[in-house]
Amino acid sequence: MRLKSRSFLAAAVLPIAGALAGGVLYGQTASTGAAASQARLPQPVNFTAQQDQQNMMERLDIKALRPGPSGNEKAPNHANYDESKANPFPNLPDPLTLKSGQKVTTPEMWWTERRPEIVEDFEREIYGRVPKDVPKVTWTVKATDNERIGFNPVIAKEVVGHLDNSAYPLIDVNIRMTLVTPANAKGPVPVLMMFAPSGFPAPAQPSAEELERINAALKAMLIQQDPSLGAIFKQHPAYQLEIPPPFQMPQFTADGDPPPTWQLIADGWGFVTIDPASIQADNGAGLTRGIIGLVNKGQPRTPDDWGALRAWAWGAGRGLDYLEIDPAVDAKHVGIEGVSRYGKAALVTMAFDQRFAMVLVGSSGKGGATLLRRNFGEAVENLTGGEYYWMAGNFMKYGASEAAFGNKNAGDLPVDSHELIALCAPRLTFISYGLPEKGDAKWLDHQGSFMATVAASPVFELLGAKGLGASEDYHAVKMPAVNVGLLDGQLAWRQDDGGHTDAPNVKYFLKWADGFTGHAPPSEN
Repeated sequence: MRLKSRSFLAAAVLPIAGALAGGVLYGQTASTGAAASQARLPQPVNFTAQQDQQNMMERLDIKALRPGPSGNEKAPNHANYDESKANPFPNLPDPLTLKSGQKVTTPEMWWTERRPEIVEDFEREIYGRVPKDVPKVTWTVKATDNERIGFNPVIAKEVVGHLDNSAYPLIDVNIRMTLVTPANAKGPVPVLMMFAPSGFPAPAQPSAEELERINAALKAMLIQQDPSLGAIFKQHPAYQLEIPPPFQMPQFTADGDPPPTWQLIADGWGFVTIDPASIQADNGAGLTRGIIGLVNKGQPRTPDDWGALRAWAWGAGRGLDYLEIDPAVDAKHVGIEGVSRYGKAALVTMAFDQRFAMVLVGSSGKGGATLLRRNFGEAVENLTGGEYYWMAGNFMKYGASEAAFGNKNAGDLPVDSHELIALCAPRLTFISYGLPEKGDAKWLDHQGSFMATVAASPVFELLGAKGLGASEDYHAVKMPAVNVGLLDGQLAWRQDDGGHTDAPNVKYFLKWADGFTGHAPPSEN
């Protein structure tokens, strides 16, 4: 892994380029007519997160929300960590029972009747609906670079997806994505898409000779601008304006394994980094910007509009649209991955977009794989409070203490996270956690996620896949020991001995996924 080089030229040129870009984006238009047209459009609403949340409460006739528990165990309102109090609503909705009460006994009943019921409840009450008129995304390869990941040559592509904003040019959305594939691959490769900042992982650097030419040209340019600099350069003949970046050791996992991207490339996979912030901001004030704001023409959401989690998932789907036409990618074997809030987004992506073949869900907690009905660590009230913007506005009803409809709590939810996992069936679904002692906080409720995974297993089995193989009832099931994975089925679980990261589980994920897809690492070909 390399650091970017110190660049005098970049420092001098980029502010100018940024100023020019800013002028085009915010002030300049192609014609006076276009400017007049934009002036007639409603301006984006500039709410703070608190104002946006209050606006949604008023739409829902909510007068007050219950405060969420504190993660500080010494605080008076600290979260519950007593397992005897963790299940106030112990019985989960049955994913294999229709709303009419009829049992789902065949795959056809699941696909045509029960799955649509569950999807509708999640869209209306929890994550929100994707609008029907979302603008088209046009993908452009901005740059291609030949790099090395570990000891393997790769081809890295910077790809940008521009959303058609002709109907509302006051908001500009460009999805940033980087695709990296093995340079020596003999054909299309499986790819793992990861929610993360996008950029070239190991940009190729100029050679020593090329740097010498660059420095000579820079010095000549500066001397021409200011002749007195000639004496300074002569006094310091070894000084270089552009220097090679220093070598930086890669960040190995606690087990001594190379970084996940190294493991993916070494195994013959490619990977994608897609920047969620380029799709939708991770805050409530940004709901009138990004893709949500673009569709709403800068206005606040309605109660069943999508939140940030569903928007990030939608963006990942648009990234898959591009991967389906890139000849380097085996589009039938594209996975999605994320940790923490992006673990939630990865699971939501997998649940709603059936083109994704596999998912690695890292430390996702409430709103992800952990049961919402559980009272252990993070609560529904935390999601309806400070993190409300991840969810649909309607989700706030389940944290209401005073409202026109009375009050609601987690027990009133029509669905729960086990059914979100079930929506992934029968595709490859790997639920991953770390250790609280290493930083994967108790707040995440690891036991609640394991219960949800067990409760989702019957759907996988109905559809001809293998669940966890844990025969216990989800009410009383206990997690396996740390580093003991349940990896025999299409639904998998493993709690590693690392922290708030799924990196220690990547090698297990790759072996597991290769086994089910028939992919052979290069050394085995």
